[in-house]
Amino acid sequence: MPTDCISFRDTNYFSSLICDYLDENDQIKPFYNRFPKRENFKAQIEEKKSTFQKSTRTVLVNTLKTQYKELEVSELTNQNIESLIEQNTFTITTGHQLNLFTGPLYFLYKIISAINLSKELKETYPEYNFVPVYWMATEDHDFEEINYFNFKGKKVKWSRGASGAVGHLNTEGLDKVLEVFTANLGFGANANTLKKLFRSAYLEHENLADATRFLANELFGNYGLVIIDADNRDLKSQFAPYVKKELTEQISFTKVSETNEKINNLGFNVQVNPREINLFYLKEGLRERIVEQNGTYVVNDTNISFTESEIFAELDSHPERFSPNVIMRPLYQEVILPNLCYIGGGGELAYWFQLKSYFKAVNVPFPILLLRNSVLVKTAKQSEKLDKLGVSINELFLNQEELVNQQVKKLSKIDIDFSPQKEHLHNQFKALYKLAEETDKSFLGAVAAQEKKQLKGLANLEKRLLKAQKRKLNDQISRITEIQNQLFPGHSLQERNLNFSELYLEFGHQLIQQLMLNLQPLKGDFLILEL
Repeated sequence: MPTDCISFRDTNYFSSLICDYLDENDQIKPFYNRFPKRENFKAQIEEKKSTFQKSTRTVLVNTLKTQYKELEVSELTNQNIESLIEQNTFTITTGHQLNLFTGPLYFLYKIISAINLSKELKETYPEYNFVPVYWMATEDHDFEEINYFNFKGKKVKWSRGASGAVGHLNTEGLDKVLEVFTANLGFGANANTLKKLFRSAYLEHENLADATRFLANELFGNYGLVIIDADNRDLKSQFAPYVKKELTEQISFTKVSETNEKINNLGFNVQVNPREINLFYLKEGLRERIVEQNGTYVVNDTNISFTESEIFAELDSHPERFSPNVIMRPLYQEVILPNLCYIGGGGELAYWFQLKSYFKAVNVPFPILLLRNSVLVKTAKQSEKLDKLGVSINELFLNQEELVNQQVKKLSKIDIDFSPQKEHLHNQFKALYKLAEETDKSFLGAVAAQEKKQLKGLANLEKRLLKAQKRKLNDQISRITEIQNQLFPGHSLQERNLNFSELYLEFGHQLIQQLMLNLQPLKGDFLILEL
């Protein structure tokens, strides 16, 4: 399939922090450990190998086997789970919320990036095993962020009340969502596959965590993906010492606050701000912050409270009730997984940059950070139209007004660019400035005012001519904006808006197959893929 690419910076959709990271700008280097290059993984392997205990591997493997009991497991995924007991096996991890029916298209790109990087590292370091892991964000509690997906320009939404961790939510009401989705799917083999996939995931599983695990396994199990739900007593027991340290020493607050100040001083925005205690208390239907008040630990907005000895006893008896927030979740991940690399979007990497000094303070290796693959999928028909219209890939990423103005100037038989006239006017006023200086310097202000007035007049004429040419070239411009709107729905990146089902409806499993073939995690460019 034909492919093209554009640099992340040239898309104009990625922050200067991320673009500077990709350029290995020196000022970003204090905030990460190793840049994601094949040769840098050797040192990462050695560092992780020296700190990760066999006993932690045993707990991990036993937990995964339990979580996979009810699933049909591929041979490759089963091999990957079994291999995690070995000291020469490491993970490549990505994470995502439990968005309904995967949510935005980039859910696929994250997981495929992890799978393909694992393959690439196996080729480079054949003596080691590399397992792609999808970390389900089962402990999140923001239901409004995950209860819908976009399909053909409309929101398919799951409306219900919700509280506590989303992974615990029962799947009640999703039969109504399937009815709405089915009504918009139409007919055909691909439509039937999508209906069956939704039904099997959400109507045959009791909670959102189980439904999402099934769905991800159906899509990627044959590629060896391992899916983990870290909302688990045995896994959290491994993390308990760090929870205790957080309750008593509040290291994360101190270290992340120091890093945030450095990031702010460089002119970048920080993604998250730490709290004094970065933990939630978790029970059925409840996930609320733990705060310290005069030596007592209080669960926010509840009547639950603990003395120090009581909260330590609660941690020993019920480690599963302590849930890390966005600051501590990455640490939890790195404590329970033999992980080398975290793959995330720009926003995710931005908050990981805030955490390096915290990891160092608690003696946990900081992973390599990799920006996930980004893709714009277009059809052969759309490519043909773009060629006929003379629109390049780089131009396609311009904001619409800029694209239209550029195309009008390109298509117009009249020269709409008044730059030569402005330059000529500028030269004329140079002579007037010289004359004023030689005769009466008080005349300089009047000359400057007149220059400004005449330049403004030329600019207005240029705008009016451009507007007239837009009307004249309305047909071509409409076709250009129509195709840009198709590829950038809502004037945003396709991957942040579209659900995979819309493309699957047209291309079927070829969609995932071609993404597998073409996504190169370490290449560092934004991919344009024609299907």
